[in-house]
Amino acid sequence: MVTIRLTRRGAKKRPFYRINVAEKERACSGKFIETVGTFNPLLKENQVNLKQDRIQYWLSNGAKPSQTVKILLNKHLKTA
Repeated sequence: MVTIRLTRRGAKKRPFYRINVAEKERACSGKFIETVGTFNPLLKENQVNLKQDRIQYWLSNGAKPSQTVKILLNKHLKTA
C-alpha cells in the first residue's frame, strides 16, 4: 500500500517538512518513491508548495494520505 505523508527535515526547533509518497511499511524517514510538495510551518504566507498533478496521479492510483496531509490537501488543493 502506498501512502502520502510528511517527512521532517530542518534543524532543531526549525522544522521543515517534505510531502513524500512512500510505501506504508517503510520507516517515516526512510526510502520514499517521490517528493510531491513541501510544508514550512514557520512561514505565514506560501507555506505549502504542492505538485498538484503528481498528487492527483497518486491519489487516483490508490495512495492514501495521512491525517495531516489530508488536512493540508483540503486547504490548498482546488479539487481535493
